[in-house]
Amino acid sequence: MKELKLAVIGKDVSASLSPQIHNFIADKMGNRVQYQKISIPEESFEDSIGQIIGGLNGFNVTIPYKLSIIPHLKATSGDAKVFGAVNTVTTFDMCGYNTDGLGFMMTLQNNGVEVNGKTALVLGAGGAGRSVSKKLLDAGAHVSLYDKNYASASRLAEEFCGLTALNQIPPLPYFLIVNATGVGMHNSVGQSPVGEELIAGCSVAMDLIYTPPKSKFLEVAERQGKKIINGAGMLFYQAYFAECLYFGISPDNAQAERLFNEYQKENMQ
Repeated sequence: MKELKLAVIGKDVSASLSPQIHNFIADKMGNRVQYQKISIPEESFEDSIGQIIGGLNGFNVTIPYKLSIIPHLKATSGDAKVFGAVNTVTTFDMCGYNTDGLGFMMTLQNNGVEVNGKTALVLGAGGAGRSVSKKLLDAGAHVSLYDKNYASASRLAEEFCGLTALNQIPPLPYFLIVNATGVGMHNSVGQSPVGEELIAGCSVAMDLIYTPPKSKFLEVAERQGKKIINGAGMLFYQAYFAECLYFGISPDNAQAERLFNEYQKENMQ
């Protein structure tokens, strides 16, 4: 049995589910972790990050440090190179990875959603929207990206071949709509990033939000008979891929899905 010291690092991770998820995954795979939550004020990040990570075997990175951590690393690998953002670091080699896109695609796969040749609308051009858009393009989807700041969407369209930036959303019947904006959580609970008419034209609605479990966006979609997916699966699967990196294990999709189903059953309220 291997035991590692891990942590999640962000501006405010007091409500993070990462310790619970990582402990669960490690235990089920015959390992152990000591997993901390480390909140770092933005003004203290540059001065304190080196000392904080010195005693860790690895760590996860969340808002707003997915870009800020990169100058402190020796290398980035895989999706982290493409996205320009890091959510997982192994400290023995100070290499950064990004498992968000892998978690997103596994969530679609395990919900039986095939996007090759289909139209997809991604809402939000931030870090999550960036990873989601690229993974959908790689999977053969026709992807349109909308952000209230058109310049942000336009920059991504210039970077990712085949991505269409939207200044406004035309009322088209997109197969998949993904909310990567954060609208529907925290101070915007009860709000949807798009109206009922647009949702009515889709087949699948996915919200990267997992708290609340059913956002207003998903409530509307469910009421209209659409397939709905929240962000719980993506959260779990990105953690699974991170654990595989920490422990040097080859990922297994069937194992990941089984573990997620077990986690859901054990943590149902």
